Amino acid sequence: MTERLVPGDPAPSFTLPNAEGGATSLSDFSGRQVVLYFYPAAMTPGCAKQACDFRDNLASLQAAGYAVVGVSPDPVEKLARFAAKEGLTFPLLSDLDHSVAEAYAAWGEKKNYGKTYQGLIRSTLVIDGEGKVALAQYNVRATGHVAKLHRDLGLAVAA
Repeated sequence: MTERLVPGDPAPSFTLPNAEGGATSLSDFSGRQVVLYFYPAAMTPGCAKQACDFRDNLASLQAAGYAVVGVSPDPVEKLARFAAKEGLTFPLLSDLDHSVAEAYAAWGEKKNYGKTYQGLIRSTLVIDGEGKVALAQYNVRATGHVAKLHRDLGLAVAA
C-alpha cells in the first residue's frame, strides 16, 4: 500500500471516467479547492448515506469554494444509476482498477468478519488550489463524516 498522504504532499494527478459518460481530471479543478472522497460501493446503504450527506451540504461547500468529487471502483453505468437514484449533482468517478485509490492510499488491507482482504478504505482528501493535499482523513465513517469535515475546515455545518 502507498504511504498515506499528509498535508503539503502533492495530490496525485488523475483522469477517470465519470457517471455522465465523459472524463474528469484533477487538473479540471486547477485553482480550486477539491473535496475528493473515496467510497467502497455505490448503491449500498452506507455509501448512499455518505453521498446524500455530501449532496445535502453541497451548497455550503461550494459557497466556501470547494468542489466535491466522489471516487469508487464501480463501473460508470452503476455510478450513473446511483447519481440518478440519489439526485447527486457532483462528479462520481469510476476507478475500476483502483489505481487512483492506490495513489491516494485509499486502497489497502481491510478486515471484516475475521477475513482480511484488499479493498477501498473510505477516505477523504481536501486538495488546495495549488494541487497540494490540505487535509487527509482515512478510515472515515459514512455517517457524520460531512459534519466533521465542515468542522475540520472551519465551516458552518448546515442544519
